[in-house]
Amino acid sequence: MKPRARPAVTSRIMRFTTEPADPPELPKKFTFNPKEGIDNPALVISDDTEPDVHPRMCVLKREEGQGFGFYLSKDAGCRGHVVRQVEPWSSAERGGLKKGDRILEVNEDFVDDKEHSTVVLMVQASGLKLYLLVLSAEDYEFAVSEGRDLMSLASAYRPIEGCSRPRLCYIIKEPGSGLGLSIIPIEGERGRYRLSPVTDGPAERAGVQNGDRLIWINGAMISALSYAALSKMVKKCGDHVTVLVIDSRSEVCYNRMGIPIIPAFAKTHNLPYRPKTLHLTQGPQGYGFLLRQEKLRSGRIAHVLREIDPCSPAETAGMEDGELVLAVNGEQVEDAEHEGIVSKIRQSGQQVTLTTISILGRDYYTQLGISPLLFYEDHIPKREQFPNPPPPHQEGQQNPPHPRLCVLHKEGAGFGFNLGCVQNKPGTYIGQVMTGSAGERAGLCEGDVVVEVNGQNVEEEYFDEVVRLIKEGGTPLSLLVMEALGYEKLKNARQPVPDASQDDFV
Repeated sequence: MKPRARPAVTSRIMRFTTEPADPPELPKKFTFNPKEGIDNPALVISDDTEPDVHPRMCVLKREEGQGFGFYLSKDAGCRGHVVRQVEPWSSAERGGLKKGDRILEVNEDFVDDKEHSTVVLMVQASGLKLYLLVLSAEDYEFAVSEGRDLMSLASAYRPIEGCSRPRLCYIIKEPGSGLGLSIIPIEGERGRYRLSPVTDGPAERAGVQNGDRLIWINGAMISALSYAALSKMVKKCGDHVTVLVIDSRSEVCYNRMGIPIIPAFAKTHNLPYRPKTLHLTQGPQGYGFLLRQEKLRSGRIAHVLREIDPCSPAETAGMEDGELVLAVNGEQVEDAEHEGIVSKIRQSGQQVTLTTISILGRDYYTQLGISPLLFYEDHIPKREQFPNPPPPHQEGQQNPPHPRLCVLHKEGAGFGFNLGCVQNKPGTYIGQVMTGSAGERAGLCEGDVVVEVNGQNVEEEYFDEVVRLIKEGGTPLSLLVMEALGYEKLKNARQPVPDASQDDFV
């Protein structure tokens, strides 16, 4: 006999009386019959309705000389690095990247808290293959609203505990001890080798640990090399060698996840050359250097810093004659036209940030087949962190107008702003923003022109239609807005409003 189901609980208020109640019916014995399954109406299994958050790994592969095919943006009022647009048929689209995705990691480096220009450089320097850990816009906004630790969320993507990143180690030979390293073939496994460094020898001091697996040496993968070929390569390496290694447990972890072990994932030890950042504020005589295009001995065409004036802003910032320019204001320029680089520097106004490296340093990374920007760790500071900034709104010095993407989460009092319009004319603007509201925290300002609602352009829509789109759009609400004066300047010049501020094509 089946046990009787309990009555459903309702919200009705019941009165208690002193009348004796019927004795409670004892529950009948329940026996599980594996043939019949569970048949107990009193047992209710309910799913947890709280949505979970799942990062995705997107692997992007590009051809030499091509981009990955997406625009990366960082907007005021919008947290995170946003994939603003994905080009059709691009490597980004093939890799599963979607418009609105927020990037958590670039090649296993957590970037949500990094400067936008630094993240762009990391993407541009990754080579022909790029690994992005991303969250959809919905998952990202939910995680932020719930106060989730995004770094822990990204780390949880790797299900195996104790998995460490590979290490790129620069070992200098020493007289009498050489590299201080033994390379031992793993029995029965062709092309796989373990390492045994001498205690306190050059290899161990460079970061090599006993039992490490050798993955890569001086830019060459060793999986296809015989032991004889590998020994010959080591003997010819000169007075130093750069190796990519990983501990055996982490190697298993990477293999299980189907991710290759490549230099882009590595932590570095003792690398001899690093790019550096120069922050220059223009003086009365300019910056005090010349930029020339020269052909190096390696045959590479480079943009070289020359004729640095004594006591100039360039010398004060630490510029040295013969350094090569890698990036301007966080944008990679090695392969750009010389005139274009000069133009970028001039358009920076009275402040510019240059990323440079010595010729010897560039030759070192060329030999390894990787970009010197791959391990660039010095973050590009925000513009307001420059010393002695010029007064705002100087004639001819204003930045071009840009829209802002504001993402709002509905609260008890709504979104916290009012819309305004000119009667009988299309177009709407932000009429009022409540103090402490979701609108204020998202970056809305009174007078901002509303350009898009949830990705739909509303410049030619009337007030009632914009209100309808906002009401039906739910939460979070995405508004692309623009300061009124800048908007009018663009319209008077008959220029289209850009998709968002700080978009970088990569």
